[in-house]
Amino acid sequence: MGFALLLAKDQHSATALWIGGVIALFCLLTAGMMKSMRGWYIGSILQIALIAYGVVIPLMYFMGALFAGLWIAAFLIGRKGEAIRASLIAAANEEA
Repeated sequence: MGFALLLAKDQHSATALWIGGVIALFCLLTAGMMKSMRGWYIGSILQIALIAYGVVIPLMYFMGALFAGLWIAAFLIGRKGEAIRASLIAAANEEA
């Protein structure tokens, strides 16, 4: 998002830069909330905002979609990993 702001600074209005700055700030703040589901929900909304910033910087349509795909992959792989971890903990508790 920071690089998109660098691209937008010479060609777009202050409003577009403020919106991009707010999105970038929320991305940084949300990174610390990823241990709770609230962080995942806010992160998902921010992914949509990144794609929507393509109105200002058309390359963000591509970059936002790319990062949204990575976001979905992380969510799915994380769920699978948590399921495996839960089954290993359950198996360890049965043996004990």
